Amino acid sequence: MSLTFFNRREFLWRFGGGLGGVAMAHLFGTQGLLADSLAKPNPEFNGGLHHRAKVKRVIQLFMNGGASQCDLFDYKPELIKRSGQKFDPGERVEATTSSPGNLMKSPYEWKQHGASGRWVSSAVPHIAKCVDDLAFLMAMTSKTNVHGPGVYLQNTGFLTPGFPCMGAWISYGLGNLTDNLPTFVVLPDSRGLPYNSKGSFSSGFLPVAHQGTIIKAAAQNPIEDLFPPGSAKFITKKSEADGLALLNKLNREHLAHAQGDSRLDARIASYELAAKMQLSAPDVLNLGGETEATKKMYGLDEKTTEDFGRNCLTARRLLERGVRFVQVWSGTAGAAGNWDNHADISKELGSITSATDKPTAALIKDLKARGMLEDTLVIWTTEFGRMPFSQSSVGRDHNGGTFVSWMAGAGIKGGAAYGESDEWSWKSTKDKAYCYDLHATILHLLGIDHEKLTFRNNGANRRLTDVHGEVIREILT
Repeated sequence: MSLTFFNRREFLWRFGGGLGGVAMAHLFGTQGLLADSLAKPNPEFNGGLHHRAKVKRVIQLFMNGGASQCDLFDYKPELIKRSGQKFDPGERVEATTSSPGNLMKSPYEWKQHGASGRWVSSAVPHIAKCVDDLAFLMAMTSKTNVHGPGVYLQNTGFLTPGFPCMGAWISYGLGNLTDNLPTFVVLPDSRGLPYNSKGSFSSGFLPVAHQGTIIKAAAQNPIEDLFPPGSAKFITKKSEADGLALLNKLNREHLAHAQGDSRLDARIASYELAAKMQLSAPDVLNLGGETEATKKMYGLDEKTTEDFGRNCLTARRLLERGVRFVQVWSGTAGAAGNWDNHADISKELGSITSATDKPTAALIKDLKARGMLEDTLVIWTTEFGRMPFSQSSVGRDHNGGTFVSWMAGAGIKGGAAYGESDEWSWKSTKDKAYCYDLHATILHLLGIDHEKLTFRNNGANRRLTDVHGEVIREILT
């Protein structure tokens, strides 16, 4: 007598299936418990899921390492006045990697800019000229002073790995705008990946197809394995097409017996997308068609700004061609080459801002001139800030107590500011905002109710904002 073995899914369907199984599937779908049961973007909502969307595409600029708010955007006269004095706020003062030093004023000069009168330091003179297009979150707060967890928190809403990042959630919720390019693209620093490596742009428990596609715009081979190696002369267009067709057939036959395996789904989708990208990607990455004036505006003619400028210009080109979410990173993992300025604020912060300030401002101006800011959101953020007192002599330690993020573009009230830190820029004191509030606001602009964008995982309806988050309406039009 022959025995037939079933996997768990087949067993449950055959022995409890039939109309009962259909009813159960329908019930799960109506309760939002199936991964593919999410509503599609609604044309009546301008492409939003739950209400009218003001934003269709997003660029997130992430300053990896902890950008110093008290040397960039958080002007504190009291810090300047008391510089060199012992820091005594009336409670215990601790630092992450050092003993707290004396209060230390910024080595940069401060001036008010624009009609809004926003105070900005001389470290970022180009961004300073754009302040009337920016809305500042002046009291951002983190739950950690450690880089890895901090970067995870600001990207995924959780301190630990294994959760989807914002780009993956947006890809899952809204899908693609084009079939020829990925929905979510990551442009890392040309010198290397950030803290947590690829974990910061992971899809977590969402289907793998929603993870970020890494493009190294400055590399000789920007997208790994997109084209055959030059040594493989035996591969022709016809042989490659035949091989992909056979591979696709085998994968789909296997998928029929392993339904629900998102890794295989993603692999099939990646092969199909790769074939299309062989035609579309070279055009996106070829900056030859850009005017010399545009290249110069982004700083491509200067060694200092060339790499970040290329990433910012590439990000704009990706958005133009239908990519929905682009993440541009400044800074690598490690103790140097990023915004983690422990040793010398003047030297280290000056080095990284000189590489990013001009391209960042160019991106804002370019999007605005092309009319793209009408449906594009630009976000500038970091994992935490720096302390108002010195580390060693002229450096600053990590500070999760307060930092600054800003946004520009569709639905944003230019020149606005929300929240305040204390008189030293040590802790947020008024209208404190966490990553959950930032994420809720971004999703809101995309036409998504952050409490309704969920995915069933391990018996819980997970979401980007966990059980937190309020839309920051004070900075919205």
